[in-house]
Amino acid sequence: MKRSIKSEATRQHILDTSFELVLRKGFVGVGLQEILKACDVPKGSFYHYFASKEAFGCALLEQYMADYKVRVEHLWQQSEQSAYARLIALWQAWIDDPIYGSWAENCLIVKLAAEVSDLSEDMRQILNLGVHRLTQSVALLLKEGQQQGSIPTHLDPLKTAQVMYQLWLGAALMTKLAQDKAPLHLALETTKQLLQPIQE
Repeated sequence: MKRSIKSEATRQHILDTSFELVLRKGFVGVGLQEILKACDVPKGSFYHYFASKEAFGCALLEQYMADYKVRVEHLWQQSEQSAYARLIALWQAWIDDPIYGSWAENCLIVKLAAEVSDLSEDMRQILNLGVHRLTQSVALLLKEGQQQGSIPTHLDPLKTAQVMYQLWLGAALMTKLAQDKAPLHLALETTKQLLQPIQE
């Protein structure tokens, strides 16, 4: 059954308002009462839209992944630059973005990956699928760069995409621990070195 516009707006309000709470405190760290208070909705309304807190978590992650995909596509479509330049723009956005701030610091994958992987199989699968789709997109851009000559041809696009994502995920976690963006800047330097052409 299709939700009414008002009903859909309320559901969206709960997801949007809760995002910052979950990003700041984690999924387990945010109680249902805190969510209800922040969203200013009664308990019955929450369960009208989400069968459980886990179902809410799944919806939150699905929305985040969809928004992230749109953000990446928009970033890459803004520029007619080389594939290499577009890849560097993505990782630069992880450090700082004039609109969204640091993508790494506002990333639910960074915040929740370890926490929910043992907590909810459904949430783990959503996160894993989101990471898989991102690395596939990066791999396609690497392949495009190889065809245009901006990315070294000796690199395996998929493996390189996976290595880069693992590098940046680790750097984002280290940034949280150190409260310092130095690990992200080191990841950018390492990424540039990785993508440099082999000198003949």
